[in-house]
Amino acid sequence: MASFELTEEYQDLSDSVREFADEVVAPVSTKHDEEHSFPYEVVKQMGEMGLFGLPFPEEFGGMGGDYFALALALEQLGRVDQSVAITLEAGVSLGAMPVYRFGTQAQKEHWLPQLTSAEALAGFGLTEPEAGSDAGGTKTNARLEDVGDAKNWVINGNKEFITNSGTDITRLVTVTAVTGQHERHDGSIKKEISTILVPTDTPGFTAEKAYNKVGWNASDTHPLTLKNVRVPEENLLGVRGRGYANFLSILDEGRIAIAALATGAAQGCVDLSVKYAKERMAFGQNIGKYQAIQFKIARMQARAHTARLAYYDAAARMLAGKPFKTEAAIAKMVAGEAAMDNARDATQVFGGYGFINEFTVARHYRDSKILEVGEGTTEVQLMLIARELGL
Repeated sequence: MASFELTEEYQDLSDSVREFADEVVAPVSTKHDEEHSFPYEVVKQMGEMGLFGLPFPEEFGGMGGDYFALALALEQLGRVDQSVAITLEAGVSLGAMPVYRFGTQAQKEHWLPQLTSAEALAGFGLTEPEAGSDAGGTKTNARLEDVGDAKNWVINGNKEFITNSGTDITRLVTVTAVTGQHERHDGSIKKEISTILVPTDTPGFTAEKAYNKVGWNASDTHPLTLKNVRVPEENLLGVRGRGYANFLSILDEGRIAIAALATGAAQGCVDLSVKYAKERMAFGQNIGKYQAIQFKIARMQARAHTARLAYYDAAARMLAGKPFKTEAAIAKMVAGEAAMDNARDATQVFGGYGFINEFTVARHYRDSKILEVGEGTTEVQLMLIARELGL
């Protein structure tokens, strides 16, 4: 019979990140949330711990672990601060992972040591003003231009909602761009979409003013403008024309990571509610004595437990080399909804205090909604699951 009990190595990792989250991340979370400031000092310490290198080989500065190790770290960080957790998730699964999965040896040797140490961050430039869930509708374009004996990609376009794209340590954004088109047998036109590495100091690359978001206030998110951005031909990432397909595979993996983050948020709401219910007095006894509160928190725990099992299963399938697209979609949907539902219920348990931003449950309430939207909306996950069922 399958067991979901963690090995000693995984448990030690989870415990160490939990301790870090409680002792280092949590004390400064409210400050960064209120100031909408990026937690550079926390990111630096996460880099020193090796968290940004968890799933990468030691030859590139990584820890030699796997994707499940990353997920466990994200769950523990997500309990106390989703902004910090998404900074790690995006930095690894969306920033560094495409370079590792599809890059040349030279690209890996140049970029990965910087990214695995958190000396630098990278962004994932997929979404556009008119291409969100329908990312195949990409309008950003890139054409090859002769420059003496060499060639440059000349890129023009706009990207939206790009995480880690405008920090002081952001050094790279991988962008999808239309690099050509082909006529299908039926006469329709198919876009050739490729991915290109764009260093952020390239002339014409601009991270516009950061968004004023509902939540994830300490996470860095910008729209990007690329105007006649020129990079060498060898900055192509992977095979020309495979950019969209490659990014879809990255998103499949990323959904496991987001599910882990969301599970942490859901569990964080449980933990906070249990503590508060034991302390808060009403009508002569603590509110945890009332069955209405007990049942609410019990349902919250059931959601967190279910979400954890779902992402454990998807990660196990991925690491075993088995198909996991559907399981990742299920995990992402279940965990995202668990985080949002638990945040709502935790706010109710806390009453008026749950509506005060300095309380963590209030931040979870604001933060968790994006977990039903980012890296594939709930509706996209349902579409993927239904498709697997033959519908």
